[in-house]
Amino acid sequence: MFLYPSLITVLTLLLYFVLVINVGRARARYKINPPAMSGDPGFERAVRVHENTLEQLIFFLPLLWLFSYYVNPNHGAILGAIWLLGRVLYAWGYYQAAEKRILGFAVSNLAGAFLLIGSLFSIISLIFKQYRNIA
Repeated sequence: MFLYPSLITVLTLLLYFVLVINVGRARARYKINPPAMSGDPGFERAVRVHENTLEQLIFFLPLLWLFSYYVNPNHGAILGAIWLLGRVLYAWGYYQAAEKRILGFAVSNLAGAFLLIGSLFSIISLIFKQYRNIA
């Protein structure tokens, strides 16, 4: 069963939802009217946190599920939780100052790299195993 990867997926989408709300709050706080996407640095940091997290979701969510399916769902959920923690650290740091985003970025990217490498090796291993059984 994939209970824990499912929980990580929901928590990830909840984080994303909070980041969307934070952009709206920053618009109101810094009086940046749509469609403007620049102005106060605080608003621009909120937008970058949101946009970068959206970009990372495209990488993370498929890898979370591939790893969970082909390697181990519990280990996938642990790596997913680390990725999620990294994104929270990233947002928290970036909201304060751009240079404070590095730790969160590194944590989430390291977890993503483990998901990528684990998925790739497991899938390739299964392909070779299947090929040997045919030959």
